[in-house]
Amino acid sequence: MPTRLILMATLLVAPAALAGNTLVHTSGEFDAALGAARAGDTITLANGVWRDVQLLFRGEGRPDAPITLTAQSPGGAILSGQSNLRMAGRYLVVSNLVFRDGYSPTSEVVSFRRNQQERAVHSRVTGIVIDGYSKPDRLETDNWVAMYGSDNRFDHSQLAGKTNAGTTLVVVRDAGQGLDNRHRIDHNFFGERPNLGMNGGETIRVGTSHDAQSDSHTVVEDNWFEHCDGEIEIISNKSGANVYRRNVFFESRGALVLRHGDGNLVEDNVFLGNGKPHTGGIRVINRRQTVRNNYLEGLAGAGFASALTVMYGVPDSPPNRYVQVEGALIANNTIVDAHSIFLGAGRDEERSARPIDSRLEATLIVNRDGHDALRTEGDLSGLKLSGNVQSAARAQARDGIALETVELRRNAQGLLEPAGLAGVGAHRDLRPIARGETGVPWYPKARAPERLDSGREVRVGRGEQAFISAVAGSRPGDRLLLSAEPYQIDRVLTIAHPLTIEGPEVQWASISFSRPTLFDIASGGSLRLSRLAISGLAAPDSAGNAVIRTRPGPGTAIRDLVIEDSRISDLTVNRAFSVFAAARSTLTDRVVLKRVTVERVSGDVISAHAETDDLGAYNIEWLEIRSSTFRNIAGAIVSLYRGGSDESTFGPRLALTGSTLEQVGLSGGADPAALRLQGVQSAELRDNRVIRSGGLRFTRTAGEPVLILADNTFVDSPAWGDTTRRTSASP
Repeated sequence: MPTRLILMATLLVAPAALAGNTLVHTSGEFDAALGAARAGDTITLANGVWRDVQLLFRGEGRPDAPITLTAQSPGGAILSGQSNLRMAGRYLVVSNLVFRDGYSPTSEVVSFRRNQQERAVHSRVTGIVIDGYSKPDRLETDNWVAMYGSDNRFDHSQLAGKTNAGTTLVVVRDAGQGLDNRHRIDHNFFGERPNLGMNGGETIRVGTSHDAQSDSHTVVEDNWFEHCDGEIEIISNKSGANVYRRNVFFESRGALVLRHGDGNLVEDNVFLGNGKPHTGGIRVINRRQTVRNNYLEGLAGAGFASALTVMYGVPDSPPNRYVQVEGALIANNTIVDAHSIFLGAGRDEERSARPIDSRLEATLIVNRDGHDALRTEGDLSGLKLSGNVQSAARAQARDGIALETVELRRNAQGLLEPAGLAGVGAHRDLRPIARGETGVPWYPKARAPERLDSGREVRVGRGEQAFISAVAGSRPGDRLLLSAEPYQIDRVLTIAHPLTIEGPEVQWASISFSRPTLFDIASGGSLRLSRLAISGLAAPDSAGNAVIRTRPGPGTAIRDLVIEDSRISDLTVNRAFSVFAAARSTLTDRVVLKRVTVERVSGDVISAHAETDDLGAYNIEWLEIRSSTFRNIAGAIVSLYRGGSDESTFGPRLALTGSTLEQVGLSGGADPAALRLQGVQSAELRDNRVIRSGGLRFTRTAGEPVLILADNTFVDSPAWGDTTRRTSASP
């Protein structure tokens, strides 16, 4: 071979030949390796736990020779404690790392920038896991992944278990870095995002209202969203020219919301609700939005979380409100067994601008139970309907929608499709991405949640010490079975995991307590009480007495509190003794009282009115009381408060059914009330008997609150509404 050709061949292979792979064991070794790294080099973190490390990954790679940061084996390097990662430079690649057992010391876990001046471009983060890496304060905000710069990619990663405020993954835009981002977010698994109970629980947000009139050109495709329940917006689009395609939304509360920005495309996505409450689809706002070829099935959401929502806007809207829908094309979507499709949503005194120059066409709507899911509000003459088909026995005739009987069959892709009706609904070859094609193969996608009654059955001996020791030594999910002997407890019992305490079937266990509180539920705790007789006669006269309380402190999140087949009495030592008292900044997902008798209480039975700063937060998501009796309650049986005008949450929700209230809520001076509900989004009060008790105080603050009153009977008490009946029978 001529010398010149040999030299050319040597130059062609030189970059690969010279690329180095440096294994590092400490942050100091990482910094040294990074200082020497050149295009094509790899820095490998040794397997093990890297605790309290803040890695700054800077470098200048090339398209054909990026600088790579990875783990010795996939998932082998675990960043824990207070750790994070920042990237700055060009053509950088990060892979195979795990963040867990801690939280970021800053506002981001993985950041595509060092600071405002140094950002990552043409860089990639792939195959990483962020598992429950949440700040302990639920109200303290951070973003798990923050994408800055341009032309970056985040893919094949898993993010699950974020419990504090802030978006799971955010695209941050500003004029200084350039607004045309061109990022790609693909093949990721977004796992459980528990209900936050306030604004700020989005899974993805692209931009903010400030720069929403400019285009981002970000692509979000082939991702799987599972149980992403943080708030009403799973994805919050706040910029223009973005693409959302081939994503699967599985049993996730909320919707993909085109909140701000124009000219976005939503296509080929699959939404599977399986009847889970508040599961929604797509909400359309702003100009020139295209929503086509999407499949939506079993979505139980309503209002702003309907399967399809087209909003009214604000005339000449400022960027942070609701821009009028204009030039929207909504076509060839299939909607099966949806609770609600809402055209003209949000119409009020401010939002008075109807959709204009828009089309809804070739969409298939089938409700196999005969329910008419389509709801319309206001003037919709600017939304032309054509070529749509609806199949529902109770559907209303509308122009542009043909009413037909449609038979569905499930195809090879697992989606329902009609026989015939060519050109209507989603394309028959629509294929949802498989769950296993997203995230990483070497880390579980979902942990089995710790639930009540999922553990051991433990028999508890007689006396206070046996009770205290059993609680202290319990494991998640245990059932503590008490004896029929009385228990006198002189200690506040902390509940930090799911635990059941129950008495014998024949003779309930009797418990008295001599501290201000019997049970203090910490974050992560759940409690079920069954067949217990609890007395407050021995409690001291202390401020804030309660049988059960959530632990004071920032961000406490509780899954369940269930009290059943029990009696609670004599909470009278001061004027504000409650059965359950929720502390400020705490959220309990579910509170249930069934077949419970509560009598002689000086405060509220359920006291959940601590969030008085009116920012949209509240203390209980779902409260159910049924088949219970309340006598001689000075306060209300429920005092539940959600202030502010924010519309990003679903709760609080209340159901009170089949119960008796006798002499309840008479201590309110000039305004006595048996129920005090402010900002409650859904209240169902049905089949109750109210005797010599106060009235209902129901204050609407945000959203579309629903109050259902039916078959309630009133004896010497003010009626709750026109659908109830009132009697004046003698007691």
